[in-house]
Amino acid sequence: MTYKTVIITGASTGIGKEMTRYFASHEYQVVMNSSNEENLKKAYDDLGKPSNVIYLAGDISKKETGLALRDLALKEFETIDVLINNAGVFSPKPFLDVEEDDLNQYWNVNLKGTFFTSQVVIPEMLKQNNGSIINIGTVLVDHAIAGFPATAPLTSKGAIHTLTRQLAAEFGKNNIRVNTIAPGIIRSPLQAKIGIEDADSLSGLHLLNRIGEPKEVAEAAYYLATSNFVTGETINVAGGHTIGHAI
Repeated sequence: MTYKTVIITGASTGIGKEMTRYFASHEYQVVMNSSNEENLKKAYDDLGKPSNVIYLAGDISKKETGLALRDLALKEFETIDVLINNAGVFSPKPFLDVEEDDLNQYWNVNLKGTFFTSQVVIPEMLKQNNGSIINIGTVLVDHAIAGFPATAPLTSKGAIHTLTRQLAAEFGKNNIRVNTIAPGIIRSPLQAKIGIEDADSLSGLHLLNRIGEPKEVAEAAYYLATSNFVTGETINVAGGHTIGHAI
């Protein structure tokens, strides 16, 4: 059996942790990353310490973290076939209250983390003339909500959507596919972090009248990782969030 290798950032909780579980159970070798080493080790333990999973803590906004992830993947697993840029920060704040530090945080973690890690990994994909990069955006880029002001993180996520299309154009000839997953409201620790006590109360934002589960995002990521003819796309995993309203 020939295993492929995936690097997953932001893998210690929520969607990233579930992606690790899903890929590891579907014949992938996984390199997990998170800035919080304690949470990362706990996630690894929770997953049962699988032999095809390793982890490395580090701040993804710093290019050296991407370099370390690349080196570890190549040392332990010899290839890098898929990169999932899942790490990110997100929180609502009225536009007039946003300060420079807020903006810097979102651009550093969300955009620079995605940008630089991709920049580090793509040369390895060029060598094998094959690879898949999956970025995580948000449906809110195309579907703003008046009662949820989040201009600072959303501008960084919008940049990720644009980065996806440009990389897809630049490296399509090299058989490197680059796509975005734009989740709706997903059941994860992020909801509590941004002050949403009952995530299910937001079910009405989706035509399916429920929130999403982390596994459903992981399934979409696996599809994109294994598809050879999809690139430059934004896949909404959002229960109809962007195309209509339930009233």
